[in-house]
Amino acid sequence: MPKSPLRIKTPGKLNIAGEFAVLEPHQNLITMAVNRFVYTTIESSNQHLVTLENFGLHQLHWDYTNRHVHVAVDDTRVNFVKSAMEIALQFLEEQSIAWESFSLTVKSELDDESGKKYGLGSSAAVSTSVISAILTYFLPERPTAKLVFQLAATSHVATQGNGSGADVAASSHGGLLEYASFQAEWLSEAYKNATDLHTLLQKDWKYLTIKPISIPSPIYMCIGWTGKPASTAKLVDQVLRLKLNDPQHFQLFLDESQEAVAKIGTGLRNGQYSQLMQGIKENRRALQKVGDKASVPIETPLLKTLCDLAEQYGGAGKSSGAGGGDCGIAFMPTKESADALISAWERAGIKSLDLQLYPYGAKEDTLY
Repeated sequence: MPKSPLRIKTPGKLNIAGEFAVLEPHQNLITMAVNRFVYTTIESSNQHLVTLENFGLHQLHWDYTNRHVHVAVDDTRVNFVKSAMEIALQFLEEQSIAWESFSLTVKSELDDESGKKYGLGSSAAVSTSVISAILTYFLPERPTAKLVFQLAATSHVATQGNGSGADVAASSHGGLLEYASFQAEWLSEAYKNATDLHTLLQKDWKYLTIKPISIPSPIYMCIGWTGKPASTAKLVDQVLRLKLNDPQHFQLFLDESQEAVAKIGTGLRNGQYSQLMQGIKENRRALQKVGDKASVPIETPLLKTLCDLAEQYGGAGKSSGAGGGDCGIAFMPTKESADALISAWERAGIKSLDLQLYPYGAKEDTLY
């Protein structure tokens, strides 16, 4: 008898502090899951079909042979979904879990209605969502956040070739997290050399840490979008070039980032908002300096306005993620100051996003 359809709801992410530095071993980043989602629906079908609604790609035929998924379309936009399907099906195969023909539909609300990216980790959320859907549908028990994270991180790195994995952590675990990356080079090499996924999963992911942070009292957080999407991969490459060209200044940036992130983490955990604000300001300055040294526009003019206005109204703001556009984030001392900031942003041409911390990672959602 065919299984009932199942839908997985997977949050996007927003990075709070520690960007760029997190790409180095043992450097912490603070990230959070947000209440914008990727939805993946899986259902029994007499044909292998996949639909990517946001790209207008409907009912594409696919097959799985020799641990590879082949999709009947020449379109690179299917690559993250294809890789996630491969990893999930390989895992089921290794576990001797039988799976039947299915149809998969992926829909994202992480980008603007016009298709412009907000910088909420859409490809990572898609990878996480697809793997979670397939495992939840066919495994006898619900997959753990750790398993979904490890498989999705492997899939994402295999497709993208780089990245910290913080977006995958937020999408799989949910909530507010202190995170240190597994290091993409390490994971690529470990995956390439592993005889099977079980071996890879059992390895000591020695650089990785994922620690939940619980917030003791309300915080007034504002998120603004500059309307300009950023190319994360390009910005990262430019900043990391400084590691070779000016290692002294790059190390100074790492030290300053780590100190600022530690203050922010302490401030969030203990409700010490002066500590939180100070850490945000220090991380902003560290990113400004490394951007100047690397000749990279991390803080664009509109992101500068976003941050300056936050300070003007008594709070602290910084770019979120790689900068160069996308979003900025601000922490404000009161609801009144947060409301005033949002009004000032709107007047400056910055769109306030109604994003909130989302406590859950990828999980089953009601279909109807």
